[in-house]
Amino acid sequence: MHDGSNPLLRAVHARGSRPALAVDGLTLSFAELDDRSAGVAAALAHRGLGKGDRAALVLRSSLDGVVCLLGCLRRGVVVVPVNPGYQGAELAHVLADSGAVLVIEDEACAALHALGPGPARVGSRALVDEGAATADAADAALHEDDLAMLIYTSGTTGRSKGCAHTVGSLAAGVAALMALWGVTDADVVLNALPLFHVHGLCVCLLGALSRGACTRLLPRFSPEAVVDGARRGATVFMSVPTMIHRLLGALDDDGAAALGSLRLVTCGSAALPAEQLRAFEARTGVTILERYGMSETLITLSNPLEGERRAGAVGWPVPGTAIRVVDDELWVSSAGAMKAYWNRPDADAEAFVTDAVGQRWFRTGDVVALDDDGCVRVVGRASQDILKVGGYKLSTREIEEQIEGHPAVREVAVVGVADAEWGERVCAVVALREGATLTLAELQAHVKLAEVKRPRELVLVDALPRNALGKVMKAALKARTD
Repeated sequence: MHDGSNPLLRAVHARGSRPALAVDGLTLSFAELDDRSAGVAAALAHRGLGKGDRAALVLRSSLDGVVCLLGCLRRGVVVVPVNPGYQGAELAHVLADSGAVLVIEDEACAALHALGPGPARVGSRALVDEGAATADAADAALHEDDLAMLIYTSGTTGRSKGCAHTVGSLAAGVAALMALWGVTDADVVLNALPLFHVHGLCVCLLGALSRGACTRLLPRFSPEAVVDGARRGATVFMSVPTMIHRLLGALDDDGAAALGSLRLVTCGSAALPAEQLRAFEARTGVTILERYGMSETLITLSNPLEGERRAGAVGWPVPGTAIRVVDDELWVSSAGAMKAYWNRPDADAEAFVTDAVGQRWFRTGDVVALDDDGCVRVVGRASQDILKVGGYKLSTREIEEQIEGHPAVREVAVVGVADAEWGERVCAVVALREGATLTLAELQAHVKLAEVKRPRELVLVDALPRNALGKVMKAALKARTD
């Protein structure tokens, strides 16, 4: 069963008995992955889903989860990856905003069940079993401009926005990067990243599959699991700074030697401190390759595979990408950029600029500096309302809205505090109502959001500093808490 028109799946169809995916001691060949994903496409067709329908995937890393993902792509069903750690309001918004007609889950999700009536739900194992019981062909004929994924990211208003990626944008972005990094079918890619984020899902998983490389999928990250993967023959490891920090804290000489066998270690989703890059190189002999991207654009900048990998820098534009720096803000024009924010023309108008020759530029919101040779260094965010925590981009407004509902809180501002492990940690600066008390544990229990969004620090103040127009001066608060 072969949809040659879908560039995201061609390598899956063509690689036969070569190993494609290994997790928890089980391995699927490309042929088995092809057959099972074709079955899921047929099962989706039997359920009445077709091209353009949206399916929310509330999945942790598993063989069945990957099979369901590829089955959706084959059927032309738009994949909406959802963090399984999301709580009620977060989850309800994504399901409602995307218009998902089906939720595919791989295990009980308490927040999902607590939502009550909504889209139909099916377990990933049950859907794979349904597919195995049919021999029907149900692949859709897809075109480059057809929608493939809605990837949700936080905005400064707290309302999560869906990044609408097409078959063409995903294929272009993945192909450019895999070629740049020299990924081939001789590689074994160690993937400890979550499959609801572009880094783990698009770059690491689809990138490896598109080149015929085998993916060793780790259900969860641990230094021990990464070292074990390297010992078992992995050649590429893609990471975020928090992983590098934990690896450095856990490596013995044998572990360092195992990681030294990797031909490529990449890091992104947040800035890696230069001292950690140097420390990792000193321990393992491997120089980490830093890169830069976001949900809206995929990966747009990278240090080189060959040549100097510059500490503290995210490199140069990847093939197919152009950049501008306008008032210190990085603008990107890329074949891998999303088509639009889902049903948000207001957000598109703020984020995209079309120049005099018709070229479309995405305003990243990142403040950058350029070395003399054009190498890019990320200095910070143009907005104090976006935090980078453990590789995730978080909206302070979303967290503030939760905290404002606590009866002890009169006013609150959320800021990011520098953290060696997480890049930034969430800090709540709170002015209490008269006579009220509040502890960090009480505040954490009140915030019904994903774990990464919950405050890790609480600072109590008499009042928040404001400017003449009444706006909270977050830069002053951040300087006070750092």
